[in-house]
Amino acid sequence: MNDSGYDVLKLENQLCFPLYAASREVIKQYRPFLEALDLTYTQYIAMMVFWEEKKISVKELGKKLFLDSGTLTPVLKSLEAKGFLKRYRSEEDERVLLVEITAAGEALKDKAVSVPEKIAGCIRLEPEEVMELYRLLYKILGGNL
Repeated sequence: MNDSGYDVLKLENQLCFPLYAASREVIKQYRPFLEALDLTYTQYIAMMVFWEEKKISVKELGKKLFLDSGTLTPVLKSLEAKGFLKRYRSEEDERVLLVEITAAGEALKDKAVSVPEKIAGCIRLEPEEVMELYRLLYKILGGNL
């Protein structure tokens, strides 16, 4: 096969690479704001679900965050150790692990409310571009909002 037959393997021809690199860059922008909250990015997105849902099963949380239980377990343990949530077995079905936000976790919401605006200032896109990118990314994810 000639060299042009391998063009499909060039990094510049991969959709996955700019998605990966952009994701890393955006998460890097969050770091200073989240360090002030003593949160990692994964802990932050988990807390956003808790601020909205208050109580959720680990399985449902994983679906919302597109994360498996192997990734979630250390995140939840760390958040529990910080006093932001508590984990316990469902009384109806002991196979179900529930996670619930605590008062300290709720209080953290007041400190976190400025993070999205700070991040918006770091992203060099017009509001219409942000909405289009959001729409396209969720289309890639299968339309699961």
